[in-house]
Amino acid sequence: MKRLFTSVTAAVAVVILAGCGSNGSSGSSDTASGNATETVAVKQVDGVGNVLADSSGRTLYASDEEANGKILCTGTCSSFWTPLAADGTPTAAPGVGQLGVIDRPDGTKQVTIDGRPLYTFTQDSPGQAKGNDFSDEFGSQHFTWHAVMADGAMAGSAPGNGSTPGAGTSSGSGYGY
Repeated sequence: MKRLFTSVTAAVAVVILAGCGSNGSSGSSDTASGNATETVAVKQVDGVGNVLADSSGRTLYASDEEANGKILCTGTCSSFWTPLAADGTPTAAPGVGQLGVIDRPDGTKQVTIDGRPLYTFTQDSPGQAKGNDFSDEFGSQHFTWHAVMADGAMAGSAPGNGSTPGAGTSSGSGYGY
């Protein structure tokens, strides 16, 4: 009887442990390839499409004024538009444009796509693109920001996310702070 009980107990344990295994279908991933360690992922954002996102799922942006790869967003600007920090060689999901690294004026390194510096917007939560087609000014420097699409192109205007006149002056007005 003891041997039968031990055999049944062992069989039940095997069934329970088999049920704990993963078939790969549970959970979700923000990257097209499923590799959560990528620097840049692709994420679907309503009203915009497939955009580039950081490892937290926050939309990545580039400004028209930095198209030549020159860093202009410094000081107060970078407290609203957070540079995507480079820690080693950046990686991306398949099909994403050419990633690179640029040196910022403060000595830190920032990820670029096709030479354009990448930023997140402090007012976004993962899956949002509130900064798409947003215009602001810091000091005497004007910026127009666009979500970066999966192919590296700049997104057009998203519904309800247009420019805010007078937003983002050096005093921070227009950002809700």
